[in-house]
Amino acid sequence: MPPKKSRTRSHSALDLLEAAVGSVPGGSARPGQQAMTAAIAAAVESGDHLLVQAGTGTGKSLAYLAPALTVQGPVVISTATLALQSQLVEKDLPRIGRAVAPLLGKEPTFALLKGRHHYVCLAKLEHSDEQDPQEGLFDAGSSGSGVKWLGESGRLGKQIERIRDWAMDSDTGDRDELDPGVDDTAWRMVSTPARECVGAAKCPYGPECFAELSRARAREADVVVTNHSLLSADMMAGRHIVPEHTLLIIDEAHELADRVSSAAQAELTPDGVDRTARAARPFVEGDEYQSLLEAADALTLGLAETPAGRITGPLPAALVEACTLLDAATRRALTRIGEIKAEDPDPVRKKQAKSLLDEASTTTQRLLEDADHDVAWVEQEPRRALVVAPLSVAGLLSEKLYEDRTVVATSATLTLGGKFETVARSLGLPVATPKPGETAQPAAAGPGWTSLDVGSPFDYPKQGILYVAAHLPRPAASGLPDAAGAELLALVEALGGRTLGLFSSRRAAQQAAELLRAKTDLTVLLQGDEALPLLVRKFREDRNSCLLGVMSLWQGVDVPGDACQLVVIDRLPFPRPDEPLAAARSAAVDASGGSGFAAVSVPIAAIRLAQGVGRLIRSTSDKGVVAVLDSRLETARGYGPFLRASLPPFWYTTKQETVLGVLKRLSAT
Repeated sequence: MPPKKSRTRSHSALDLLEAAVGSVPGGSARPGQQAMTAAIAAAVESGDHLLVQAGTGTGKSLAYLAPALTVQGPVVISTATLALQSQLVEKDLPRIGRAVAPLLGKEPTFALLKGRHHYVCLAKLEHSDEQDPQEGLFDAGSSGSGVKWLGESGRLGKQIERIRDWAMDSDTGDRDELDPGVDDTAWRMVSTPARECVGAAKCPYGPECFAELSRARAREADVVVTNHSLLSADMMAGRHIVPEHTLLIIDEAHELADRVSSAAQAELTPDGVDRTARAARPFVEGDEYQSLLEAADALTLGLAETPAGRITGPLPAALVEACTLLDAATRRALTRIGEIKAEDPDPVRKKQAKSLLDEASTTTQRLLEDADHDVAWVEQEPRRALVVAPLSVAGLLSEKLYEDRTVVATSATLTLGGKFETVARSLGLPVATPKPGETAQPAAAGPGWTSLDVGSPFDYPKQGILYVAAHLPRPAASGLPDAAGAELLALVEALGGRTLGLFSSRRAAQQAAELLRAKTDLTVLLQGDEALPLLVRKFREDRNSCLLGVMSLWQGVDVPGDACQLVVIDRLPFPRPDEPLAAARSAAVDASGGSGFAAVSVPIAAIRLAQGVGRLIRSTSDKGVVAVLDSRLETARGYGPFLRASLPPFWYTTKQETVLGVLKRLSAT
């Protein structure tokens, strides 16, 4: 493909990298950093997209920020986690900005771009203390502000009063700057999702809108940091949210496809339809309002009659009836509301009502269409919902992600089975089908792309051991089998704590906690007992502790040093059979003559396993053991080698006595 029109400044990206790294006494760029920076600079010049695997400890943030600062105009960086966003904005960008200012002649500017719902909406804030019988939140009274707060409403009211006082002095209106914070219910009452925003031109507070001001700042910045969810929304909205740019860097890129799937997902709930009816009531006739309530009742009955799980055929008759009633009711209400005009007495609430009706109408029509490219399922816990999501987002990404910009996707886990092709397909990049004995290559048609694995600064064979308890029986029932529990106890006792336990189910984690509490004197921290940041802090500070939890711990824990020297994984993290999207995608591959398990379940397990294993070695001085209590990682001839090839190159063993000896030596030191 022809090079993009991304004009670069005359400064070498490698010079900027050296300046940034050298700002720390004795600092110098690592080979992996240099290779990554050079590859990104080359991609900017050629216009080819780039996949870069950079292991933990590479320093990839500085490696991609340096070439980003050579590009004229804003560069967009998208991340999956708030932790990385905070690291970029509070640490990495200020550091590199100060370091390269002498070379660039100025200190680069940056901005954090979030969705509208992160900012207080002045128009909603103005009406937040008005009586709303449908919501049952407020009751007119004689308090100083003219509002009497009752019970739960009183608590919310006090929070909203505090938000109002804060908003009058805030420069950003950003929820993250409100300290102490407020609960989600209170914030929803003073914020507006993008779909419900009337637009700056029609809003009486348009010139003062915090969300619009944040976008204006982003348009003027050299670097814009955003998140995968907003990036996904931007793609589906025609790319008018994020400022125009020629270079997009996607960090934690292994998460992007899932975030796009979530953004393209829609649902119907009885509570949601009730809320839509209440929002529309001031603008529709009584019969039209009643028809919306009747549709909500029909949806309640339909969901009650339908078992939880994926809907493999046409929608059940009860859900078809509910969707048909809702489709007709929303269309009538939308016709009654008509267009929003500048002279409308309350354009903000009218827009909110119309947006909710539009969303419900679009979702019902999508469900009634029953298209092959969509998957529908029913959720019963924690609330009843009828959900629809795309079977695949690779086509959407291929069409929307790569046009008119160079995309650099990076992560510590982009190669599965030692190759980039599986992740490349999930990101919508074309991959040619290899002939027998050949390695897959980028296809000729579609966006051109290259790949690079810069490795890791860690000496994995010397720093860590991957131990597979091959003598254990193949896991069957849910929970923690007795044999796996005995293995866990032996490992933990040998080390004396310092253990992060990653479990496939909450039941297994709870059983492990009960076992360790009964058989040892160690401090056992169980996810859910307290806020996760507090548990992680206690785990980091107490060497005689174990932290046990489920999937969110597989990616969200960073504990370098000797506080974590044993990571135990109870079983291979294949998607559960009742995960609707994974099951539907597997079925589609099976129907086309392939293996859904190999094409869908194994790659999902590989990414999750690599993320979990990656919790062990976080610095060049770390040492320890990853213990997998699932014998299939050793005994499964088909996928076992693939999964092991997706992990860092630890020293590998299946001998329990060897590992127990290592753990005892670590305990002694």
